[in-house]
Amino acid sequence: MTLMKTVAAAALIFAAAQAAAQAPVPTTGTTVIIPAYGEVKAPNDQATATLAIEEQDRDKAAAASRVNQKMKQGLDILKREDPQASLKTMNYYTYPVYPEDRPVQPMAANKPRVPTAWRVGHFVEVKTTNLAALPKTVAAAQKVLALNGIQFGLTPAATKKLDDQRIAATYRNLNERIASVATAMGRPVADAVLDTVDFEGSGNYADREGAPAPMMMAMRKSADTAEVAEPSFEPGETTLQMRLVGKVRFR
Repeated sequence: MTLMKTVAAAALIFAAAQAAAQAPVPTTGTTVIIPAYGEVKAPNDQATATLAIEEQDRDKAAAASRVNQKMKQGLDILKREDPQASLKTMNYYTYPVYPEDRPVQPMAANKPRVPTAWRVGHFVEVKTTNLAALPKTVAAAQKVLALNGIQFGLTPAATKKLDDQRIAATYRNLNERIASVATAMGRPVADAVLDTVDFEGSGNYADREGAPAPMMMAMRKSADTAEVAEPSFEPGETTLQMRLVGKVRFR
C-alpha cells in the first residue's frame, strides 16, 4: 500500500513538472534584438580603364620626349573615339636604371653608381559609360598606349538607385524576421514595437582602388602604328549588401 502511495505521489509530481514545462513563458515587456540582411544587384554601367606609356633610353630627355609625344597621341585617340569619356592623366614618373653587375674590389664600393639608362612613364585614366564602344576605343588607344587595367562599376545615379533598393530590401527582411519571432513567441505581430534600428556596414561595398603600379617593361616602337584587335569585355554586375539590427519590444 505504501509503495502504491509513493508511486502515485511521484506520478503527480512528474505531471506537475511536465505541465509547468509546457506553460508558455511570459513575454510581456520582452526586448528582442533581431538582425536583418539585404542584397541587391544591378548591371554595371560604367568602366574605368587605365592606359600607360613607358620608354627607356640612355638619354633622359629623349625618353621623356617620346613619352610626352605618345601620351598626346593616345589622348587624341581617346578623345576622338569617345568624346564623352572623362580623362585624367596621372603618375608621371622618371627614375634611373642601374647596371646589375656589382663591384668586385672593396675600394670600388664607395664609387657612386652611374645609371645606364632612364625609364620614364605616364598613365591616363579613362572613365566612360559608353560600354558598347569600349572595345573599339581601347583597341585604337593600344596602337600607342598599353592597357594597364580596367574596372567596371556603377555610375553615381545607378548607385543611388541601387542603394535605395538595398535599404528597402533590408528593412523588408527585418519586418519578415520580426513576424517570424513573434509567431515563435506566440505573440501577434501587433504587439511588437520597433524601438531602435541600427544600420551597420553601409560602407563595406565601397571600392578600394589603389594607384596602378609602374609598368616594368619597355614599349616597342613598332607598336605606334600596328593594328590591335579589339579586346573582349564583360561588364558584369555590382552587388550591394547591408546589415541592420532592430531592437524590438513586445508590449
